[in-house]
Amino acid sequence: MSDDETAFPPEFELQLGKSLDIPGEKGEEGIQVVPEKVIGKGSFGIVYLVKSLKGNTPLALKLVLQDRRYKNREFQIMRTLVHPCICRLVKGTFIPSVSSPDDLILYLLMDYYPETIHSIYRQYSRLRQHVPLLIVRLITYQLARSLAYLHYHNIAHRDCKPTNVLIDPLTYKCVLCDFGSAKQLVPQENNVAYICSRFYRAPELVIGNQNYTCAIDIWSFGCIMAEILLGQPLFPGDSSIDQLVEIVRVLGSPTAEEFLAMNPTLKSVKFKDVKRYPFSKIFRSKAHTDAVDLLTKVLVYDPKKRPTAMEILAHPFYDILRDPDTLLPNGERLPSFLFEFTEEERKAAGPELMAVLMKNREQSNILLSH
Repeated sequence: MSDDETAFPPEFELQLGKSLDIPGEKGEEGIQVVPEKVIGKGSFGIVYLVKSLKGNTPLALKLVLQDRRYKNREFQIMRTLVHPCICRLVKGTFIPSVSSPDDLILYLLMDYYPETIHSIYRQYSRLRQHVPLLIVRLITYQLARSLAYLHYHNIAHRDCKPTNVLIDPLTYKCVLCDFGSAKQLVPQENNVAYICSRFYRAPELVIGNQNYTCAIDIWSFGCIMAEILLGQPLFPGDSSIDQLVEIVRVLGSPTAEEFLAMNPTLKSVKFKDVKRYPFSKIFRSKAHTDAVDLLTKVLVYDPKKRPTAMEILAHPFYDILRDPDTLLPNGERLPSFLFEFTEEERKAAGPELMAVLMKNREQSNILLSH
């Protein structure tokens, strides 16, 4: 997403090492930070690593140019989200642009995490190793939890990809970030189909369906999980058309029913008869059979047949995380927040799924408290 050619207003060029005041909204207390370096740049704006003067805490500061005539959906959505697997908004505020009177500058101050899914799996790839399955489970479990929470509120992230999942490499705590494309979907209301980074774009988006659901994020989840296991993207299309070719190469040609499910407004297209290439061959000796089973259920053409995020969490692939004897790679116990489900998640799951999700955990909590 980087775009070094993008021209930003002079206010985006923060002085490194010099204290910056970020005012609070409507009487809220402001916060002082010191910009240290640029850690991200793209068409959206610039992200700085900053240190909070109070507590010397590292934070991420994202600057976005905002037209005064429009509301910023990213800020609106982020300020409502409270979940352990979603990047926390510390402070957000608009400041008038001096150089461009029609625009505002949005300051989004967030928790900072040093790694992403992409950087973690690349570290292993460089050593010609695969990411250990326990780490794959920890990372994707937390990603599924973030999606379960969003989808309960009918919010689709619409840009799930490895660089948008941040990681603390010491604890493997993961958070979903970058809500610049996120939107609360309204049933039967059309939305732009040209959304989501290409490798993670659901087939219904590729063929132009504008009346999609949060199931597009579930597809992206499957692509991310497959990429961690393989050490490279599963569907690396060069263009929108090529993206569909890459998907068909693995899943085989969609049936007429599947094509209709992806986009009911299109006449069925006759595909060359391509046989499915089994996931068990793609992930041969690279993944547990449970991982292959989960991907087989997630990466399907029909959006309605994809599991919900809560159903993903209940899959046997994650049973080892529910075992009280499972430890982190550093020998520590798994963090308790993994099983501290929000009210929204509990409602989305229902009693039967919650019983699976909390299997062994409640008993272990009772034993630990005695």
